[in-house]
Amino acid sequence: MIQIIPKEEFKKIIDNVKVDIQIDLDFIYEVYDTVINGINDLNSGNVFNINQIEIINYCIGEYIYTIGHLNEEGKDAFITKEDNIVKMASIVADKYLSLSTFNHHERRVMNLYLPPISTLNLYLNFMLNILNGYSKNDPATTLVSDLLDKSISISRCILSLLVDGYVTEAFASWRTLHECECTLVLLEKYGDQLIKSYLRHMDYAIAYKNGYQDKEKQDAIFVEIKSNMASHNLKSKDMKKYIEYGWLYTIEDFNEENGYKLNFKDGLEKISGVTQYGDLYNLSSEIVHATPMLIYPNRDYFYYLTLLTLYESFFRLERSFVALLSSRVSKEQFARYLSMRQLYYSMLLEIYNREKAVFINKKKGN
Repeated sequence: MIQIIPKEEFKKIIDNVKVDIQIDLDFIYEVYDTVINGINDLNSGNVFNINQIEIINYCIGEYIYTIGHLNEEGKDAFITKEDNIVKMASIVADKYLSLSTFNHHERRVMNLYLPPISTLNLYLNFMLNILNGYSKNDPATTLVSDLLDKSISISRCILSLLVDGYVTEAFASWRTLHECECTLVLLEKYGDQLIKSYLRHMDYAIAYKNGYQDKEKQDAIFVEIKSNMASHNLKSKDMKKYIEYGWLYTIEDFNEENGYKLNFKDGLEKISGVTQYGDLYNLSSEIVHATPMLIYPNRDYFYYLTLLTLYESFFRLERSFVALLSSRVSKEQFARYLSMRQLYYSMLLEIYNREKAVFINKKKGN
């Protein structure tokens, strides 16, 4: 039987939760009390554990969303209606029991605490914390670091999906990471001129989606787009792919004579030089487009495939991170990073090689 937290202790818990609205302590305590009593009746044999802090957080969340937008008169009317305590408690109990106690889990291939996941997660988190200290969201000056930050965030997202057993979803997300990585390679290699072109094509994309309130400005952008397309002998039907990939024309060698096209495979991926993943990118595209492979996957296969490609992307992204870091921090800060890197980077290489060997053996049926 779970013991109800005394009201004085409950108030301390509520006070430690930072919310933007005033919480009616009496009302939310009554909701909490009702939830606990209801769960106790259901759990009379103590067959499952109860996390009271989670229950309180569900109570707070339900309260804020249901009452937070009301004016004072509306709040008073809601709180004084006794049925609302029972209704809110019932919702909280349903959510807690369903999402915490009886939550559905996919079959997991790996857990959060084993080194193939935890070591990479540690390193990615370390990188993100450093990048968090940089200026952000000013594309004219922070595009490369913003894209690197997003790539590392996607990497952590992929790890989370793998841990939760969503192996095909993780592999589909790797497809996005691969596209980000190819873009990052080129922006780093060709610098300011290509960045400027990339940003201009962002303006084109906004105009294409009718995103400008200033319609004269939008019309002028379309005139510019059509003029540029004409200079490359492109037709009206090519406008969308020009907007998406036309910034690549800034690179001198990017033309049809050299076999390049305005698409990902024969354009962005090819000129970036990260072409060894063409078959895997196509396989990931099949997952994205809901083929039977999405519905009936070989879970172990997609787990190892995604993990290994993620590690390979990480090794390249880390090089970009080091180059960025070395130009922005003091020698002392950089030395601290290198000290951490010396310890964990070699671990990651060892883990990668070990997991790759496991994957190869599994494919052989050993």
